Amino acid sequence: MTRMVNCVKLKREAEGLAAPPYPGQMGVRIWQSISKEAWEMWIQTQTRLVNENRLNLADARARKYLAQQMETFLFEDGDVEAQGYVPPPQ
Repeated sequence: MTRMVNCVKLKREAEGLAAPPYPGQMGVRIWQSISKEAWEMWIQTQTRLVNENRLNLADARARKYLAQQMETFLFEDGDVEAQGYVPPPQ
């Protein structure tokens, strides 16, 4: 059976994640209120942030930055995008 959540990012009911995708309280918060679709959107954005900003994920500052960007993207409806990123033409 599909688990449904009221996704705060998409502002509608959608299929939820099977398990918390992130450690700790933030992971539980994401699992409870972020859909699978919105999480995939974040993963794509996170990949661009890491690549375009050349982040080293072994660096605690880079991980903290990504965590802040994730919270802004998922819960605050903030505009999060890599500096200088230009989407490919449709």
